[in-house]
Amino acid sequence: MAETGESGQEAAPIRYSVQAGLAELAFNRPHRLNAVNEAVYAALREALRRAEEDEAVRVVLLRGEGRAFCVGADLKAHGSGERTPYQRRRYLEGEQEVCRRIMHLSKPVVAAVHGYALGAGAEMALAADFLLMSRSAKIGFPELSIGNFLGGGVTWLLPRLVGLARARELLFFGERIDGEQAERMGLANRALDDEGFLEAARLYARTLAEKAPISMELAKRTLLLAAGNSLEAALAAELEGMTFVATTEDWREGVVAFAEKRAPKFRGR
Repeated sequence: MAETGESGQEAAPIRYSVQAGLAELAFNRPHRLNAVNEAVYAALREALRRAEEDEAVRVVLLRGEGRAFCVGADLKAHGSGERTPYQRRRYLEGEQEVCRRIMHLSKPVVAAVHGYALGAGAEMALAADFLLMSRSAKIGFPELSIGNFLGGGVTWLLPRLVGLARARELLFFGERIDGEQAERMGLANRALDDEGFLEAARLYARTLAEKAPISMELAKRTLLLAAGNSLEAALAAELEGMTFVATTEDWREGVVAFAEKRAPKFRGR
């Protein structure tokens, strides 16, 4: 049964809020452990668009309400057999587009995983620039174990993070690993204590939001392209980035703040 609000209408599948430069996008189907369907993907695409266009947003925090981050596809909906082949294709394209938007968003995205991040949930978490996990959280890719296949660019992302051999094990065996294991193998940036996890994740994201937004946007874009570029192409891109940021007000603020021994106040200009 779908979660409903006081008005009797189904609750929004994604909760969106902005405070102090941080946009929080929360999966909001706790009654289904935040399993995804077409409505979730559509709402998440819209939330990412809002965050992209809002100049007040510096960083996006992606998290889940209730007991899990996101357990992947809503298998109950899959099993109903009500989708046509075209509708199923459109549904699958929904996840691909969400992960693409997360990776190409001009602002850093932090995924805060508690409970479970499985299948599409794990793939969306992996698409983020920073992955934080509570120590007891479990992340895994069960697709091959149930006759499904992988999505969200995970076949490209995962080997870059943990190496090809480890990526094969995670994908072929579908093993669920906890936060500390994920941190050790380089899949997660940090494993944080379960108690106070969300506040610690928010602090991490707010600290990131204090950095120069134009510089972060350039760094995100350059790092994403670097895997397919040569060293010379990377050096050329870095030179262009250094030259460009030197024209910004934020660059001048950074220089002055350093000389005055104070924290800079960046404006994204």
